[in-house]
Amino acid sequence: MAPSGTIAASGGLKAPAAARVDWVDYAKGICIVMVVMMHSVLGVELAAGETGFMHVLVAFAKPFRMPDFFLISGLFLSLVIDRDWRTYLDRKMVHFAYFYVVWVTIQFGFKAPAFAAETSWRDAGLLYLESFVEPFGTLWFIYLLPIFFVVTKLTRRMPQPAIWLVAAALETARISTGWTAIDEFCARFIYFYSGYLFAPYVFALSDRARNHPAWALTALATWVLVNAGLVALGASEWKIVSLVLGFAGACAIITMGTLLARVQWLNVFRFCGEHSIVIYLAFFLPMAATRTLLLRTGIIPDIGAVSLIVTIAGVIGSLAIWQIALRLGGNFLFERPDAFWIAPKKTSAVLQAAE
Repeated sequence: MAPSGTIAASGGLKAPAAARVDWVDYAKGICIVMVVMMHSVLGVELAAGETGFMHVLVAFAKPFRMPDFFLISGLFLSLVIDRDWRTYLDRKMVHFAYFYVVWVTIQFGFKAPAFAAETSWRDAGLLYLESFVEPFGTLWFIYLLPIFFVVTKLTRRMPQPAIWLVAAALETARISTGWTAIDEFCARFIYFYSGYLFAPYVFALSDRARNHPAWALTALATWVLVNAGLVALGASEWKIVSLVLGFAGACAIITMGTLLARVQWLNVFRFCGEHSIVIYLAFFLPMAATRTLLLRTGIIPDIGAVSLIVTIAGVIGSLAIWQIALRLGGNFLFERPDAFWIAPKKTSAVLQAAE
């Protein structure tokens, strides 16, 4: 670990798994805020029947929001991929499966009465069971992540260029079966696998940005213009172009995270990145509650302002839920209990996005 907090590319990925990398947390923080923003803005606009100024930000972030998240999720996989299957499955599948079951049950608990009112409680129960096949609501990311981990380990002895090309072809093919897990796997695996495969180059990019901030800022400004222009023209959805923009945006967020880490600005993003999965799991409740309150009361007429407030409430509210849960003995919401470990327990059981 270099004094700056960045793992030097020349040294590979040999740092202890428990070590945190400053720019990674900044980048994850930016990503999770964009995820909350997307759900908040689109939810508000759907309920209100009109769009606001935040819609432009959501559209701008669409090409790279999830690609960057998945790429970062694969960055440290080389540190653990050769572990025995029992330990690997415990850390990379059971870990996320536990939180999916807990939080899909919580989300469904809030939404079940509305489902039952539209159909019946029997149909609502069947819909709950279906959520273990078809990811429910906002939780598809942690449903899909263990699949990525397992597929990557299963294919680690296969030619890596061939796997990468197949993954790129799947993204370009725009698979649309109607099943979220299948469609999102095809659209996103390329980024996760690239994070795993090209991790040394990603860290080298970060080191260059840290050492040459003026050039990094120039590159970021160019990227903003190009990404915004292609989004405005509708070209960001084109085949190949979407793949290129996904990687370009991921590089941009990595560069942005590195520059913020270099000057230690906007540490709120770093904190959000350190607790990104906590936010991801819990933001739906404060987001939905704030949206309902503001739209029903009409106290704020501007839809863009409502969307911004709902986004902030989603982030802050999720962190508040986490702290309240820990203080009231609800640790199981964010920490995996001993009974749900199938391999020797790590020193810290706190939920993390990556080891």
